Amino acid sequence: MSGPGNGKPKHEDDATEESGLEPAEAAPSAASDPEKPETPEDALRRQLEAIRGERDDLRDQVLRRRADFENFRKRAERDRLQAGFEATTTVFRELIPTLDNLERALQAGGDEGSLRAGVELILREFLGLLDNHGVTAHDPTGEPFDPERHQALLHEVVPGAAEGTVVETFRKGYYFKDRLLRPALVKVAKAAESTESQDTDGVH
Repeated sequence: MSGPGNGKPKHEDDATEESGLEPAEAAPSAASDPEKPETPEDALRRQLEAIRGERDDLRDQVLRRRADFENFRKRAERDRLQAGFEATTTVFRELIPTLDNLERALQAGGDEGSLRAGVELILREFLGLLDNHGVTAHDPTGEPFDPERHQALLHEVVPGAAEGTVVETFRKGYYFKDRLLRPALVKVAKAAESTESQDTDGVH
């Protein structure tokens, strides 16, 4: 029989009391708390976030590489300037004793022979200094004329000299290792005019 004022059977009330749950607090069904499946929008959002993370990492790497390269470039330029400065300083330092000798020769006075000997000594010392640094003088007298290495001041007929031969050097050429610093200033032999040509020119 049902209890008074209660439309449910008594055994149902007892079951509810034993479980400790109110009728409205019954355990939820499995269908009400499933793991939510990933939608295409969620997957796309997740992939986009991953791509953004990779992009940020790559950007940071590029910025670091750019900074490293800029620092390397500045350091290399600084080293190059320093090396050039040191090389120039070395040459000037080695020139100073030659200047000292030249001043002493001028202050010494004396006869022409002693003055000449002093100048010749200074010249040998200076040429030795240039040679130590790879600078050499070149006198092309007797060599074939080379317009890339010689500058012709005169072309003259020189008996016994082959056409195109350097017969006199007015100013020596100078080289730094294999690089031409200054071409030699020379006179070049040219071919003599033939007798037949001269006779033809004389007939009017």
